[in-house]
Amino acid sequence: MTRKIIKIDEDKCDGCGLCVSACHEGAIGLVDGKAKLLRDDYCDGLGDCLPVCPTEAISFEEREAAEYNEAAVKANKENSQPDTLPCGCPGTLSKVIERESRCKNEQEQGSPPETQLSQWPVQIKLVPANAAFFDNAHLLIAADCTAYAHGGFHKEFMRNKITIIGCPKLDEGDYSEKLANILNANDIKSVTVVRMEVPCCGGIVEAVKTALRNCGKTIPWQVVTIGTDGTIHEDKEGIKKA
Repeated sequence: MTRKIIKIDEDKCDGCGLCVSACHEGAIGLVDGKAKLLRDDYCDGLGDCLPVCPTEAISFEEREAAEYNEAAVKANKENSQPDTLPCGCPGTLSKVIERESRCKNEQEQGSPPETQLSQWPVQIKLVPANAAFFDNAHLLIAADCTAYAHGGFHKEFMRNKITIIGCPKLDEGDYSEKLANILNANDIKSVTVVRMEVPCCGGIVEAVKTALRNCGKTIPWQVVTIGTDGTIHEDKEGIKKA
């Protein structure tokens, strides 16, 4: 049958996941960091997902589609786990994490080091480019191995920064467009790139350079390289003036 149904423009989608939670029928999920209509017969065509999309990636279209199946939607809800997003990942929803610093006495008594993560999500491909936590932020862009290699990563690099991570070798595509969108959409105060000494990690540095050129802004930035033994090898290159 021909009916009204949603259409998702993956080029505009930033993977924020808001449409997933807004779709009470479970028709939308995140696939490879992008919103996707999973089943035509789950979409009722009412468009609760449209107003929550920050990038206007969702619209209506008239096309051949399976009829809305209320019984199937109900059965899917009954079989879904509680406190999760239907057909999606709750970990993609952006949020600020408020923390109180541990007192000095607790730290002296051998308490574990306090995490410095101040926002969620952290994956470059999942984080919304217009998330509120980016505004006026000092941005840390890190290769995901660095936090495991360097024991003091949270204290030395993440403190008072917004952290996003990725692996240019394992992730498909180029980060430069997403990073340029983040820089364009927000007032970023500085950028720190932390990479491993391995050659493939140069991809994350090149993506940042390209993003900085394409965003048309002059933002102070620096690169720090971590050795595979966990030591800091160098602190180099970058525009030192705003």
